[in-house]
Amino acid sequence: MNTRPVRLGPRSVAALVLISAIGVVAFGWPLLADAGSVLAGRGADAPWLLALLLPLLVAVVVATIADCGMDAKAVAMLGVLAAVGAALRPLGAGTAGLEPMFFLMVLSGRVLGPGFGFVLGAVTMFASALLTGGVGPWMPFQMLAMGWFTMGAGLLPGPVRLRGRAELLMLALYGAVAAFAYGTVMNLQGWVLLQGIGSGVSFRPGDPLADNLVRFLAYCAATSLGWDLGRATLTVVLVVTVGPTVLKALRRATRRAAFGAEVAFGGAEGAAPGTERA
Repeated sequence: MNTRPVRLGPRSVAALVLISAIGVVAFGWPLLADAGSVLAGRGADAPWLLALLLPLLVAVVVATIADCGMDAKAVAMLGVLAAVGAALRPLGAGTAGLEPMFFLMVLSGRVLGPGFGFVLGAVTMFASALLTGGVGPWMPFQMLAMGWFTMGAGLLPGPVRLRGRAELLMLALYGAVAAFAYGTVMNLQGWVLLQGIGSGVSFRPGDPLADNLVRFLAYCAATSLGWDLGRATLTVVLVVTVGPTVLKALRRATRRAAFGAEVAFGGAEGAAPGTERA
C-alpha cells in the first residue's frame, strides 16, 4: 500500500517553486550584490521576508489540500510530527550542534513525501522557535532551509526500489550531506552582517564572485564547521540505530490512517472493498 499521503499536484508544485525561488534570492543575493546595492542592509529586510513567507507557507498547505493530497488525518499527523520535532530540538541545540530533530525530519520526509516534508520542516522550525524563544529575523530563513532539508528526503529514490540496509545507508548519507548543506545555507543569512568590519572572512559587496566565495568558505570553516559536523554525526547515528523502528512506525501509521481513501455512504451491503464508511 502507498505510504505517501501527500502527492504533488500542479498547484502544490507551483507554490513550492515560488517559495523556493524567493528563498534562493533571499539567501544568495550577497554573492551577486554590488557595492551600491540597496540590499546591503538586509538585516532590516528580514522581517519583511517573514511577513511574505508565512502566507506562502499557508498557500503550500492550501494548495496541497486543494489537490486532494492532504486530508484531515494527514493534517493531524503533520501536527503530531511537528510537535515531536519541536520538542526534540532543545535537547541538544546548545551543545556542539547536536540537534536530534534532524533525523526525524529525514525519516518523515522519506515516508511521507516531498510536499508533506517541506511543510513539516517549515512548521516544525516555526514551532520550535516559539517553544525556545528563538523568534527573530533568522527564523524565516531557518524555516525555508528546514523545509528544503525535509523535502529533499522525500525526493530520494522510492522505497519500492530501495529497502532495508541499503535504504538506511542512503538516508544516513543524505542526512550527513544535508546537515552540512543546512549549516552552509544558513551561514549566508549571517555572513552579510560581517561586512565592513575589516575581517578577512567578511562579506564585501561589489567584490568579484570568486573572491567573496573564498571568504565565505573561510567563514564557514571558522564559524560553523564543528557544529555542522556534530549535527551530521548525530543524524547518521540516529538514522542507523533507531531509523528502522521509526520508519516502520511511520509506515504503519500511514497505512492505518488510509490517507486519501474515498469515503462511502450507505449500507454495509453496498460498500466497496477498500473504502471507508461514514
